[in-house]
Amino acid sequence: MTGPILDIRSLTKHFPVKRGERHFWARARQSWLHAVDSVDFSIGPGETVGLVGESGCGKSTLVRLVARLLDPSGGSIGFNGKEIGGIPARKFARLAQRSGIQMVFQDAGESLNPRFTAFQAIADPLRRLSQRRGAELAARVREAAGLAGLPDELLGRFPHQLSGGQKARVGIARAVALEPRLLILDEPTAALDVSVQVVILQLLETLKRRLGMSYLFVSHDLNVVRLLCDHVLVMYLGKIIESGPVGAVFDNPAHPYTKALVAAIPSLDQRGTRRLRLGGEPRSPIDPDPSTCRFYGRCPKGQNSCATVMPELRPFDAGRSVACHYPEVVIPAETATAA
Repeated sequence: MTGPILDIRSLTKHFPVKRGERHFWARARQSWLHAVDSVDFSIGPGETVGLVGESGCGKSTLVRLVARLLDPSGGSIGFNGKEIGGIPARKFARLAQRSGIQMVFQDAGESLNPRFTAFQAIADPLRRLSQRRGAELAARVREAAGLAGLPDELLGRFPHQLSGGQKARVGIARAVALEPRLLILDEPTAALDVSVQVVILQLLETLKRRLGMSYLFVSHDLNVVRLLCDHVLVMYLGKIIESGPVGAVFDNPAHPYTKALVAAIPSLDQRGTRRLRLGGEPRSPIDPDPSTCRFYGRCPKGQNSCATVMPELRPFDAGRSVACHYPEVVIPAETATAA
């Protein structure tokens, strides 16, 4: 297969909410929370794509749509050349295609059944989605545990008997046991100590190379995204507002929001730098004005046109796309020197 592993087009998820008081003579007005709004992106074989943005921007909803844990309101999800977005999540959970997309959750302890040993946690999806039984299943469980660096002597323990790093390894082993082509990582190290985070991230990088998987990696830590990812998607209030190669986006952010995110990355050398602070508050994701930029009101470059025309995600440069009427134009260093 030469095309993308994952191809997302116009993916949308709106949640119904009620607004206003409810009286016996009138019903509360039906409104919609736009968690994910017409998102497009793709992931190629062996590629790691990072997804970044502040809390509440829609990252977790987006990855749950891709993982087919939620049903979309619209759009398409292409996986391995087949459209899977129209398959109800409950039905998809029982199909063989389920094994091709697996997910490692933010808090491994919360995602593990407290009544299952580590062995049972890894074996459960194998029983549901593969033909392995008996000795063959036990061998695959031990093989997956070995890939995740989990010793055999820990397989009989329950989650409360495991450390945070060990529970993270169980979650990873459970996901790779089915040999997925796409692994979704939703803040996989957020609940771990820094020293353990480094070990788990190294493990994930090793597994990617060894097993040939593609990753969709969600993280608040932009330094980690820069280190592990090939491509990055920047999300704001349900929309992708910038995408491109990690180096190009982080070195020369084109969208004002991306610029603010990058400026907030902690650095050992803060001399001569000033953090870019955004004014105002994020706009409400409930019934947003379709003709107004989601970043309008906080953007330091906002113009009247930003309030009347929603910017679309368009090609910019160096394989990048940006949704901004007035993207940042950066002059390369060699050009500036020559001038």
